[in-house]
Amino acid sequence: MKMYKGKNASANVADAAKGLSNPKLILFTSDADHFKANVEDIEKKFPGIPSIGCIGMGYDSAISEKGVNITAFTEGVKVKTGVLESVSTMPARHIHRIEKDIEEIKPGKENTAIIDFCTGNDAAVLTTLRRIVDKHNLQVMGATGDGGKVSVNGKIYEDAMVYAIVRNEGGRVKTYKENIYEPKDNRQLIASKTDKAKYYLGELNGRSAKQVYMDLTGARSDKDIINQTFQNPLGKMVGNDVCICSIKDVSGSGLILYRQINDSDILTLLEMREPMEVAQHTIDKIRNDFSRISGIYSVNCIFRYLVLSGRGEMDTYLGKIAQLGPSCGLIGFGEHYNTQFVNQTMTCVVFE
Repeated sequence: MKMYKGKNASANVADAAKGLSNPKLILFTSDADHFKANVEDIEKKFPGIPSIGCIGMGYDSAISEKGVNITAFTEGVKVKTGVLESVSTMPARHIHRIEKDIEEIKPGKENTAIIDFCTGNDAAVLTTLRRIVDKHNLQVMGATGDGGKVSVNGKIYEDAMVYAIVRNEGGRVKTYKENIYEPKDNRQLIASKTDKAKYYLGELNGRSAKQVYMDLTGARSDKDIINQTFQNPLGKMVGNDVCICSIKDVSGSGLILYRQINDSDILTLLEMREPMEVAQHTIDKIRNDFSRISGIYSVNCIFRYLVLSGRGEMDTYLGKIAQLGPSCGLIGFGEHYNTQFVNQTMTCVVFE
């Protein structure tokens, strides 16, 4: 597999795709003002070529806050693209589409990944995919885009998930998840009085979730709580793993999160680790798994972008990951790692 990377800060597709020929798949991000035009321009320039896109910032070894970013796989892959519509209400309605596309791809052992962009309700979409992902031993990496719009093959959708199924003809694929947070003291916090539809968390250990969080972190106001989530998000315990649950807002005596929580879920308070040390651990892990890398496609959460940018380390972080090989991706509003929906996380798929 070979990866092409191109970008243009003025959202000029022709310039971003300069030198790109015979792509097998195009992945792209665009700022909101140019998304519609970029979707049309990419389809016009590369008619009939499978493509998926979303609104958001892109990057390679440096961040691009405006414009268009294009990633293309130019050889050594077999690709099918498609869309699941009405994901907010009926995420399983069109599941036969992706099942059919997977069968046509004929995935082998550890060589096929799904890259997806979603407009929302990601947890339900990923749960819907779980059976076929497990059945075919697929890897999944994706993101929630901005603006409630995604595109596939030159057409824009709202309330949808667009996907690209990619079989690597030259080797394996593998997904990774990285977070820069760890349990602060392993204190167990039992969730109750939750509302899944509103992503609401009412109580922790039988007390006001808002008050418990303030007591644990020293936050003194609703505004403090929102800011504190950058340093101390909540984490949901999944076996020995932790899925980050970022705080979106305060509602009465409870909290609104960026992911659904159920009654009796076990949560814990997290604290930030040294980001560059975590990045080096990720690099070492990937190098241990792959002796040669054709490309890396990743998503970094918007909260990670804000934290790392505030520390002046965003481009440094991206540069470290790019040491592994051709690397690019996007800033997302929720991240997909196989069938998990996570927050404040980096997920990526690595192609051998």
